[in-house]
Amino acid sequence: METLKDVKLCFPQLNTSCKRNSRTHTEAMLIYTLLPSMSVLTAVLNLLVIISISHFRQLHTPTNLLLLSLAVCDFLVGLLVMPFQILFAEPCWLLGDLMCFFCNVVTFIPVSASVVNMVLISVERFVAICHPLSYSNIVTENRVRISVLLCWIYSVLYNFLILSDNLKQPGSFNSCYGQCVISVNGAVDLVISFIIPISVIIFLYARVFVVAVSQARSMRSHVAAVKLQRSLTVTVQRSELKAARTLGVVVAVFLMCYCSYFCVSLSGFDLTVGSPSEVNVGFIICCNSCLNPLIYAFLYPWFRKSVKLIVTLQILKSNSYAGNVI
Repeated sequence: METLKDVKLCFPQLNTSCKRNSRTHTEAMLIYTLLPSMSVLTAVLNLLVIISISHFRQLHTPTNLLLLSLAVCDFLVGLLVMPFQILFAEPCWLLGDLMCFFCNVVTFIPVSASVVNMVLISVERFVAICHPLSYSNIVTENRVRISVLLCWIYSVLYNFLILSDNLKQPGSFNSCYGQCVISVNGAVDLVISFIIPISVIIFLYARVFVVAVSQARSMRSHVAAVKLQRSLTVTVQRSELKAARTLGVVVAVFLMCYCSYFCVSLSGFDLTVGSPSEVNVGFIICCNSCLNPLIYAFLYPWFRKSVKLIVTLQILKSNSYAGNVI
């Protein structure tokens, strides 16, 4: 039987201090080896995406501006969210109750922004495929910039509002001294952060898939007999369909990674910050931010060309922004 002397406390001088629970070897490997490595890899890969789209003028399109915003989300996940995940997984929280609140807000904002960005990407692809003649009038660079700005403003305000109860009395939800526990209205967050955006994404991409299949069949049956003007239209359609397929992969991977958290939450598992189940589903969500630039590398030739120019420092040359990467 464990005696009082054998119990290790976060703050030995305080009887109300939390116990120091030991980690299994697998958990320790995940938290202290895999997460730091993935954090660096995620930040570096998404920084390459950010530099590519920001630097090369040829890549300044509405679609890529949305990818740029998503890359910023993923970059922040690698730079901030993953390191904070390591801190949250520690047996003891040593930074105080107020820092517990702000660290959680900082980790929630990029994740919320990722969800909204995926909705925007789905809307953009829906307009491009289902309403191609109106696309240039509906989806302009200025409108996309405003949408991205509103996406980030919404993410910041939403997370401060949904976590505001924790700011009124920091640490009020801790059961012992040395914990970092926050309260979230699970039902509200489930509807706003999961059910509504996921439903919109699935509905829009289902429509995109149906129309894309129809267009692909139409192009195959007429491609041999088209005139020059029509062939240009077919080329444009093919380009849009390819972009839809690529972004469809991004959306599918996103859904698989993010659904895990809410599925585990709905199943009744303990998702207290730092619990084994929370660490595991948090790791899966973080994986999505690392996978996105790898998807671009496999499916976007412009990303591979851009990375080559960045790594070889060709972007430091004058007028390199005007280079041909498509």
